[in-house]
Amino acid sequence: MEKKVIKFLQSGLLEKYLIGETSPSESLEIEKYIDRFPEISEEYNILQDQLEISARSQSVEAPDVLDGIMSSLDDSKVVKLHAKRKIPYWMTIAACIAALVFAATSYTFYNQSQVLKEENNTIADEIFDLRGDIDQNNIMLDNVMRQLMKLNNPETQKYVLRGNERAKDLKTVAYINPIDKSSLIDVVSLPELSDEQCYQMWAQMQDKMVNLGILDKADRTLKSVPYIEDALSLSITIEPKGGNTNASVENAVAEIPLKIKDQ
Repeated sequence: MEKKVIKFLQSGLLEKYLIGETSPSESLEIEKYIDRFPEISEEYNILQDQLEISARSQSVEAPDVLDGIMSSLDDSKVVKLHAKRKIPYWMTIAACIAALVFAATSYTFYNQSQVLKEENNTIADEIFDLRGDIDQNNIMLDNVMRQLMKLNNPETQKYVLRGNERAKDLKTVAYINPIDKSSLIDVVSLPELSDEQCYQMWAQMQDKMVNLGILDKADRTLKSVPYIEDALSLSITIEPKGGNTNASVENAVAEIPLKIKDQ
């Protein structure tokens, strides 16, 4: 911008010209500047808009003397108001595009936020489930360690029950500790039976057989069974499905005597 233009704009003559406080010679000089320099013309238009807005905000109904005042004005001092500038069409389009881009960006961020929230909830659920699994595994591990301690106890006696001709592949191991009075059974293998039959374990006393429970292929881990004081032997019989209250001695498939003495 030329120094002459800057100096003119800073002089305040343009504002005086708008409100009619310049002399005829000053007005003529100012109009030449407006026609010659686009920067001054633009500033002039802006000041006109501001003056128009200010006048409207403070306007009151004109009295009857307005006609007299208008007629007394010198034509040379009448300010011609130029047409109000309109917003360029390209600016409107740019504003619309910017609004659409902002809306699309906001929607994308919202969707990403929702996805992250769902992923966080899923991870939290998985961590919760994992902690539950760890707790359950710790309980199982603790039980196994306790059982191993019983098996490794020097006082624990081991008895292997092997099947007779009726169940050659049968093998079950009993671990009995007369000190802490505990019994564990390890089902190694059980031959197949019909759906209406099952294997049942017994402890032989002087005058009766005591039921120790049904054996199943699912019992592949150590299984606790009742400890029976003064038991003479252990035996396994084939019974009807669901077990029997009395042992079918004639259907015995395995038996082993016990040498347990109270300590």
